[in-house]
Amino acid sequence: MTDPTYLRLGVPPTASRLAVVRAAVRALHPNTRAVCGLRTARKRFYRQMLCAHVARQAADDTSIG
Repeated sequence: MTDPTYLRLGVPPTASRLAVVRAAVRALHPNTRAVCGLRTARKRFYRQMLCAHVARQAADDTSIG
């Protein structure tokens, strides 16, 4: 099951990891990005989005071949 937050980023399965991180950064509210105390939570969020992206790419690879 794909993370609903990842689906809202709107990145295609062929997107690079950098494009996924950029979309994830844009998805966060500016106030959330500005709070230093939430740095660990932001990093965890970015990692989750990258993991969801890798899982989606793997699912697309298995469905094609």
